[in-house]
Amino acid sequence: MNVCNDKCPLETRVEALERDSEHNKDAHKDFYARLESSHTSVALIEERVCQIKEDTEEIKTSVQRLQETSAGTKDLKKDVEELKAKPGKRWDGIVEKAIWAVVAAVIAFLLARFGL
Repeated sequence: MNVCNDKCPLETRVEALERDSEHNKDAHKDFYARLESSHTSVALIEERVCQIKEDTEEIKTSVQRLQETSAGTKDLKKDVEELKAKPGKRWDGIVEKAIWAVVAAVIAFLLARFGL
């Protein structure tokens, strides 16, 4: 067996490989830590996307209900306008009939006066 007393020529190469191995080991630890962190981030993002989808569905449902309520409100407004107009129409009809009755009475009076 050959033992180097001084500096063995392969010793520097072995030391360089050991340093390189340690560096790679640290780099791999860092890489796997980052990879794990990215998996955690992806899971969090997926959870947030699911929540956004649920919120979007709730918003769609709320908008649909609001549209239905709005349509119902329009119908109610139309009905209220019709109901508000009815008494006025009745009053107009009563006044018109009263005027015709007075005119008819005047004409009947005049015709009776002239003997016709």
